[in-house]
Amino acid sequence: MTILYSTKVSATGGLQGRIRSEDGVLDLDFAVPTELGGPGGATNSVQLLAGGYAACFGDSLLRVALQLGHRFSAGDLTVVAEIGMSCTEPEVFVLHASLAVTIAGVDQTTAETLVARADAICPYTYAFRGNIEIVKTVTTW
Repeated sequence: MTILYSTKVSATGGLQGRIRSEDGVLDLDFAVPTELGGPGGATNSVQLLAGGYAACFGDSLLRVALQLGHRFSAGDLTVVAEIGMSCTEPEVFVLHASLAVTIAGVDQTTAETLVARADAICPYTYAFRGNIEIVKTVTTW
């Protein structure tokens, strides 16, 4: 298999530190959220995962829509990813995910078809499958 893209990001200080990509484009302080007993005030790994998932799923959605003859402008599609974390046992953390997809200009059946096809090709969804339950809602306007 040919790798199409690869990047390296280093983390120092764990969840109370800093991350930086090898090209320097990503360079952020990290902080444990206040909800988990930390100081907050900086991004965290769960936020980055949610942002990456929303963007990747949105791109997958645009790709399948184009393949099926639908053209959308930037404001016609919105994907909101919510990533939650729970603790099932002492020190065993589990992630939860939901996607809220809104698509303009198509009927509900078409929107659901597009989301199902995007779900089949999104690398994040593929990685999560069998590991994290993903709840999806699809709305149109």
